[in-house]
Amino acid sequence: MERKFNLIKSDFEKHEKRVLPRFPFCYLTFKPDDSSRVYEIKDISLSGMQLSLKDADHSYPDEAALKGSVHWMGKNLDIYGTVKWQTSTRLGVEFAKKREVIDRVRNFLSMEEFVRHLKPIHKVDGGLELPARLKYWLRSDGPAELFVWQHGDGELAKFQVLFMETFVEWEDGTGLKTGRILSKRNVDSPLINEDECVFRIDVDAELEKLNRVKDLVDLIPQELLPSEAKTFIARQLS
Repeated sequence: MERKFNLIKSDFEKHEKRVLPRFPFCYLTFKPDDSSRVYEIKDISLSGMQLSLKDADHSYPDEAALKGSVHWMGKNLDIYGTVKWQTSTRLGVEFAKKREVIDRVRNFLSMEEFVRHLKPIHKVDGGLELPARLKYWLRSDGPAELFVWQHGDGELAKFQVLFMETFVEWEDGTGLKTGRILSKRNVDSPLINEDECVFRIDVDAELEKLNRVKDLVDLIPQELLPSEAKTFIARQLS
């Protein structure tokens, strides 16, 4: 089910696309103060967020001020910022560049919080169809996601980690890649929900990104990711 798309090349950057499975429910939401609508947060980082409102238009133009609350599994974050781009059902919001806002966002999006909310999607019952050879899938709304794939003989073949704006991938025979998540787009089929993700790939794997992901993986408890898988991932990241 996993598909890899052709490289998009330019003189300055190398972009790559991946189609990855998407869990159909998101518990990380945003409610504006001036509206009764609730947006799903597709992406969030220390600097901003991308909002999705299904099957409805909104009334926010570019550069509009936006204030409201982020809700996540019993936690709330009052936030304000500016709409930087918009479509009929999506908004790109930049958080206000003020110390009080930056500190609140940083505490809300701590690595420990992401790990605390991780769920083993590969164990979810209820008719969710998983791609072939996907062995582990851990997801925390935000996004923070870990995909671990296996060969036909059960040996680990590849892993991918999405942690806010950071993308890290290791593939057997190819090695490590790091990059930045640029966009996500729903590409649902009748059988499975998927995201088409575009990444800007670094020329060489960046140590800072590898260390951030290694710290994230180190915090994952064994009941979510067996120790042999954690050890394997840590070894490749090193």
